[in-house]
Amino acid sequence: MRIEDYEPFVGRSTVEELRLLAEKLSGKVIQNINSTFTGGGVAEILGRMVPLLNQLGIDARWDAIKGGNEFFNVTKKFHNALHGRREEISDHDISIFMETSKKNLAEVSLYGDIIFVHDPQPIALIEKKGEADKKWIWRCHIDVSNPDPRVWEFLRRFIVAYDTAVFSAPSFAQELPISQVLISPSIDPISEKNMELSQETIEGVLRKYGLTSDKPMITQISRFDYLKDPVGVIEAFEMVRKSIDCQLVLAGGTATDDPESDKVLSLVRERAKKNPDIHVLLIPPSSDLEINALQRASTVIVQKSIKEGFGLTVSEALWKSKPVVATAVGGIPLQVKHKVTGLLSHGVEGTAYAIKQLLSNPDYARRLGENGREHVRQNFLITRHLKDYLLLFITLEHGEDVIYL
Repeated sequence: MRIEDYEPFVGRSTVEELRLLAEKLSGKVIQNINSTFTGGGVAEILGRMVPLLNQLGIDARWDAIKGGNEFFNVTKKFHNALHGRREEISDHDISIFMETSKKNLAEVSLYGDIIFVHDPQPIALIEKKGEADKKWIWRCHIDVSNPDPRVWEFLRRFIVAYDTAVFSAPSFAQELPISQVLISPSIDPISEKNMELSQETIEGVLRKYGLTSDKPMITQISRFDYLKDPVGVIEAFEMVRKSIDCQLVLAGGTATDDPESDKVLSLVRERAKKNPDIHVLLIPPSSDLEINALQRASTVIVQKSIKEGFGLTVSEALWKSKPVVATAVGGIPLQVKHKVTGLLSHGVEGTAYAIKQLLSNPDYARRLGENGREHVRQNFLITRHLKDYLLLFITLEHGEDVIYL
């Protein structure tokens, strides 16, 4: 992975601009901290972003906090509650969160000039802010447009101590006394998950999972999570299948910081077991090529989230010129412009109707897919993401002396 490899996608001038910006951060250490090295969009982004920052000459590093099952059960409740789902969060839950946070405060070495903390799990590390002259960023990757008030107020007392908060979409912004920056996530076009694949490779993956290409394939790629509504996808598929012979693939994995995912996977398998045209695939986090192949083999890709931080699987699908049906939540409307780059849907019936529309009109579906790829090229590739982060880091380090290129 070299920074020059992105020139065919974004042009040489964009890559040179990244180099010029990176020079302004010479000698600075950027320390990213989250809750897991594997599983989920945050780990995936950091796994590509940190090496590229290093390619640009910036000393970027990545650390993860530690936590047991009790801690991650609590932070999963926080995650759901921040998305607006009703959760019973007790004083004991808060105590578990603080107890683990205190252990991490004692054990995590904070060596960066800029400490870049991702999501609620490590948020309490800010209590070490006064120990050295460092800049602190809190990056929120989830939809907090309608958070549970109690959980938000609990986390807010940590957030306001940061120098800057970063959100993924305008609707997530909150009333805070610190500066807020809007930076959308991105995909990497040369990663194994997004690079071009031969038809032979795609067919090999289909054989591996017992899938066929003799009927249209509707696919949702997501971690098994209630908020991704995999059961709702099954219900929409069953409505479509009454009039169009097709198959459904629900593929995804689990994450070490998401103890609910195994329960959701079991629920989905139970719901799907009587229908041979529904394929529920548990795919390990390292299976990027397989996910790529499944997306490229799909006729329509669905993202029926109830809540969503951004939904990078949508950008992945659009990048592969696939027609997408997705719910208008979180950052999805930034990616899917209704009837231009895809179709936005509401509820099971709306999702089924949109899928049938695309299956019945392949030329229309193809045009949406083509528009979607160009939309991602212009807005959601990792080079744009890098530039946004570099400008943020420079602003924190140099303040009003920054000249934006």
